[in-house]
Amino acid sequence: MIPLAGLWLPIVLSAVFVFIASSIIHMLLKWHLPDYRGFSNEDEVLAAIRKGNPSPGIHMLPFCKDMKDMASPDMLAKFRQGPTGKMILRAGAAPSMGKPLLQWFVLCLVVSLLCAVLAAAALPAGASLRQVLHLTGIAAFMAYGFGAFIQGIWWGQPWGAVAKDALDGLIFALVTGATFGWLWPQAA
Repeated sequence: MIPLAGLWLPIVLSAVFVFIASSIIHMLLKWHLPDYRGFSNEDEVLAAIRKGNPSPGIHMLPFCKDMKDMASPDMLAKFRQGPTGKMILRAGAAPSMGKPLLQWFVLCLVVSLLCAVLAAAALPAGASLRQVLHLTGIAAFMAYGFGAFIQGIWWGQPWGAVAKDALDGLIFALVTGATFGWLWPQAA
């Protein structure tokens, strides 16, 4: 088994490279921008939400406290009339990217660390580029890409947006796998 300390460089660099790839996707290519929509009556919608004074968090429309409530005639009527959905509300504040970018980079480090743990346990020093890329790439895709499908299945995210999120995950997985393959320790 390869000591984890011997993989510090691919761990850090793969996280940095994924962060850069993500920045290119979101800030330069902006291919996710068409997936977001506003309301034509945004001011009225915001006023209605503020009037209810909701706490930050995930809010469901319509909301059922219990699965039994979903079968009630009133609740079924609300579902049939629509719209239905999920809203994630945050406390009012000026937009800031610092904290989310830091959290994203930490997540990239954690994913890379877990890929390293898996690869160090499964692959010997001197493993081929293909073997290392294959194992770490699959592990990274499970981390970066699978959440997209959950959003489509359970939360109603449009499948076009799911496909783009999964493509992001595939790109991040290939970047991670290639970095580990490039920097994998050679046999002694």
